[in-house]
Amino acid sequence: MSDTSRYRIKQLSIFSENRPNRLGAVAKVLKEGSINILGFSIAEGAGYGVIRVLVDRPDLAKDLLTEAGFVVKFTEVLAIRMEDRPGGLYDLTERMKDINIEYGYGYRNPPYAVLIVRVEDIEKGIRSLLAGGLDLLDNVNFH
Repeated sequence: MSDTSRYRIKQLSIFSENRPNRLGAVAKVLKEGSINILGFSIAEGAGYGVIRVLVDRPDLAKDLLTEAGFVVKFTEVLAIRMEDRPGGLYDLTERMKDINIEYGYGYRNPPYAVLIVRVEDIEKGIRSLLAGGLDLLDNVNFH
């Protein structure tokens, strides 16, 4: 394992038509597979949606969702610990000025918060964030 591979987190990107209860259908597959959702976001496009999910067993989740007829792919993301206080996100972004973030979402995990990001160049992103003294979560936190 390379010294940076432990920071690469497997995120599922699930492509679905924009119609009622598609999130419910995804959630049902994950529930029936006893897969725990650790974080997710939903984005929309022209007539379709992308459900991005972090789960405790990504390989099994991908297999089960694919079997259920969903189009699923893995995307590598990073999880950055940040202070859970007013200005925490600003302070974090001030230290990330050279990183191109394609998208992101966050959640609270007291006593800190976590920003999940997809970056343009993941290896450069990992090295730059670590060099800047930022705290990246290990992928073992997402299994």
